[in-house]
Amino acid sequence: MKSLRQMAVAPLSVAFWALAPAAAALATGPEPGRLGLQDPVTPTAEKIAAFHDLLFWIITAISVFVLALMLYVMYRFREKANPNPSKTTHNTVVEIAWTVIPILILVFIAVPSFRLLYFADRAPAEEVEMTIKVIGKQWYWSYEYPDHGNFTFDAVMVEEEDLAPDQPRLLATDNALVLPVDTTIRILVTASDVIHNLALPSFGIKLDAVPGRINETWAYVNPDHAGEMHYGQCSELCGTGH
Repeated sequence: MKSLRQMAVAPLSVAFWALAPAAAALATGPEPGRLGLQDPVTPTAEKIAAFHDLLFWIITAISVFVLALMLYVMYRFREKANPNPSKTTHNTVVEIAWTVIPILILVFIAVPSFRLLYFADRAPAEEVEMTIKVIGKQWYWSYEYPDHGNFTFDAVMVEEEDLAPDQPRLLATDNALVLPVDTTIRILVTASDVIHNLALPSFGIKLDAVPGRINETWAYVNPDHAGEMHYGQCSELCGTGH
């Protein structure tokens, strides 16, 4: 187990997350005009990105096929080419095909989908090296390090007029959650008032914070990402200070 002093770091902010070291230079978050997901920094986020890419090609192929079929039907069965309309009411082969093929496609998608859900759910207990507890509040986040003497602090969003030149609007907080790299971290999420949602895209995390209930997920930050700052936010409309 690494001590807090040995951590090569990752922060989270209030309804806004971050990942950074004592002298962080690189920060990642949403970018204007960007297409696609944020760059992944954990195994879960990498698997989500890979699954996203797989689905992209599947839906692209389906869309192209449907478009081609519609164009063919519009041309082949146009009024000029068919002055006497067909009286066909059904076609058994076609009806079986349009039922069986979508089922096979959905099964093909479901298998990696369920594998990813179970992978992201929680890390094996014997692999967990550290625990972080995240508590959603109106309107900020509280963080606890129960493995280190129940060290606790709050992270509140920095108001626009107080932002430093390198701080993003509506994402920066006054305190960043510091996480170690090369460490399997259990993340416990709850709330003290209403339902919040902890969302950190680059970690592949989006988890409800529910009063009276503790939800669990996990993260492992690759050492290549030491010293980075990663942002996220609350993704549940939780009131005027959301």
